[in-house]
Amino acid sequence: MPPEVVAAYRYCEAVTGIQARNFAYGIKLLPPAQRRAMSAVYALARRVDDIGDGTLDNDTKFARLGEVRTLIERVDERAVRPEDTDPVAVALQHAARRFPIPMEAFGELVDGVEMDVRGQEYETYEELKLYCRCVAGSIGRLSLGVFGCSDPKKGPELADTLGLALQLTNIMRDVREDALNGRTYLPREELEQFGCEAGFAGPLPAGADFNGLMSFQARRAQALFDEGLKLLPMLDWRSSACVSAMAGIYHRLLARIAADPRSVLRGRVSLPPWEKASVAVKGLTGRRT
Repeated sequence: MPPEVVAAYRYCEAVTGIQARNFAYGIKLLPPAQRRAMSAVYALARRVDDIGDGTLDNDTKFARLGEVRTLIERVDERAVRPEDTDPVAVALQHAARRFPIPMEAFGELVDGVEMDVRGQEYETYEELKLYCRCVAGSIGRLSLGVFGCSDPKKGPELADTLGLALQLTNIMRDVREDALNGRTYLPREELEQFGCEAGFAGPLPAGADFNGLMSFQARRAQALFDEGLKLLPMLDWRSSACVSAMAGIYHRLLARIAADPRSVLRGRVSLPPWEKASVAVKGLTGRRT
């Protein structure tokens, strides 16, 4: 590789290692070329997320997201040169030349973050699924482009389902933090069903069945994990180990939330490093995590 490309990948790997500990644990299990490609995918996805979650005004956020769409088009058209000043663009184009990365999935990710910028809320689960497909299913399909899959028709569907499982777990874990930031993701009709339509930024009102709401979401997420993990046998063993590790970390988070739903109101639920490492090792040995 040209030295500019090597440096670009190193930048993306540094971003991944610092900003995405769960993701980084998983991709460590991949061969070097795939690991570099996945770090480039993550670095651009992180840029999109940071724009959406940042403190810029909405007009500026939409303008920055438009710049990302232009970058995606340049990569798709193979118009980025190694000496380009954007290391993420350089690394991603090199990765896209080597692997069939579906660049249109990045556009869907931008669509989802634009929903966040608009402050969109979701009346039904079907509406929430569309959002999750954009922000999480897209990452699953991008990853599948790097991993490869023995069933190119069924694989992307299962990657979408697994992405939905991970995103729903994220939504459950961050329900208080999102509420404090003025965002609500769980469907309004389900919030009303469990008496939680007042939201989670303050104390729960009398009669709110928060445990029931979280248990309902946990059962849904578990069913999605059960279906989405059918993807694993369609991958080579190291890619399967990578997906198993990443999904396993979130699956354990889901189990903790299901066991103590109100833990998400007390602080951010997470796994200690030793437990993440244990999940990764089990993924490498082919054990279900």
